This record gives sequence, C-alpha cells and structure tokens, in this order.
Amino acid sequence: MTRASTDVLIDRVPGARNLATDAAWVIAFSLVTAACAQISVHMPFSPVPITGQTFAVLLSGAVLGWRRGFLSQVVYLAEGAAGMPVFADGAGSALHLVGPSGGYLLCFPLAAALLGYLVEQGVARSTWKLAGALFSADVLILLAGSTWLRLLFHVPYAQAWLLGFYPFLIADVAKLVLVGCSLPRVLRGFEARRDAPSEPRFH
Repeated sequence: MTRASTDVLIDRVPGARNLATDAAWVIAFSLVTAACAQISVHMPFSPVPITGQTFAVLLSGAVLGWRRGFLSQVVYLAEGAAGMPVFADGAGSALHLVGPSGGYLLCFPLAAALLGYLVEQGVARSTWKLAGALFSADVLILLAGSTWLRLLFHVPYAQAWLLGFYPFLIADVAKLVLVGCSLPRVLRGFEARRDAPSEPRFH
C-alpha cells in the first residue's frame, strides 16, 4: 500500500518512514493519552472517573493504524506501571492496573488496534462506517471495564453496567463525534491536494 492510497494519516505525512519515526509517533501518542487522562470528572456513584483517555485511544488507532496504535497504548500502560504520573489525577503505579480502572486501561491497546485495523480496511472514507468502527472500539473498552468492576466488587451485571457502562457511553458520544467527523474530512483534504494539478515552473 502506497502513501497515496493509505488511510493511515501519519503515512500521508511527508517524510521517510522508518523505525525511529514510528517510535516517535508511538511515544507521542502515549503522551497524548497521558495528557487526556488528566481531564477527569468524578461521579459520586462510580469508582471510575470519566476522562479524556478514550478520545486519545480512539485517535491513536485512527491516526496510527493498528500496529502503532496498539503499541502506543502498551507504552502508555508501561509508563504508568513504571510509576510515571500518566493515569487519571496524576496516578502512576502498577497497582492502578488492578484497581477499579484496570479493565478499561488494559483494554486500551486492543481498542486502538481494532479501530486502527478497521481504518486500514477503508472505513475512514465514510462517516457512517467510521462511526460504527468508533462505536465498536468504544463499547469494547466499556464492556471490559464494566466486567472488571463486576468481578472486582462482586456485584450483579446490572449494577456493574450502571457503575461502568451507561454513564461513560453517554459521555463518549462527544468523543466519537469529534473523531468521526474530522477524520474523513482530513483524508479528503489529502486526496484533494494529491489530485490537484501541479503549478508549472518557469525557469
């Protein structure tokens, strides 16, 4: 697949692609996820805050493709497990991965990979197809997170969904709309630039 035909945005950025640039993008999106994690809203009925992390996870898959999107979130989790303050509210500890937020966090690489794979298959060219892909990746995170809460707190599924699924699904709609409306337009912009006739040069 050539740079001109790929739907992975970073592969359309001018410049040589190599291991160093790929690593730079992976690390950059791990830091974007860390920054978005600091946008958090705590709810009195749930042990897990609503954060901007999901937006960053979806963006990493959409922009990087499945491999680099997956790796960016693995690096993010490794940073947090190593003690860097990259989780919500500046938390950083391996114990955070087995706490109430653990199910969501551990699913981030899979969700980024799923969306990245679907983008590589061409869903980003259609707003509605992309919306379905975004929704699928988002629901995957929420299902993992709410199931984790059920196991962690030994509560019924209905209560786990109230704690960790429904409130986040409502909040995530804005994130889905933001990514879903912008990516097809950006791709069309790249294609318009590619198809535009080049200006003649005079010597």
